[in-house]
Amino acid sequence: MTDSSISVANESAIACDTDALRDLAVFLLDRLRLHPQCELAITIVDEAPMTDLHVEWMHEPGPTDVISFPMDELRSADEGQEREPGVVGDIVMCPQFAAVQAVERGRTLDQELQFLATHGFLHLIGYDHMTLDDEAAMFALQDAVFAEWQAGLAR
Repeated sequence: MTDSSISVANESAIACDTDALRDLAVFLLDRLRLHPQCELAITIVDEAPMTDLHVEWMHEPGPTDVISFPMDELRSADEGQEREPGVVGDIVMCPQFAAVQAVERGRTLDQELQFLATHGFLHLIGYDHMTLDDEAAMFALQDAVFAEWQAGLAR
């Protein structure tokens, strides 16, 4: 499996493990049954650009941890179904915002960014948490997939 269709750019002043984020994206494409050549962009930005995105797209003030921009409305393939290539979308994360959450959650900044990338990826493929049922389904999958990722790193 190649990851040439995955771009990870750190445009922030904070050092982050972009290689791990790229590896995570490859893992997520496979684990969530999307075509390995799907395009995905992950961008890490400082608080000012994240605030601009949050205001423009979510109509909420201040920065946030992660924003997802789905493109081709791709979904996980069913078992045995052919996986369709396409553009999954963009995930934008803010390490300054994530750093506060990392401390609260007992994670390193890189672990928190990986968790947020998992959350953002699920949004890209149609998951949401607007209702309690949707939240329960999304968060259960998010926690399971992230735990699998973490277990793979521990080997």
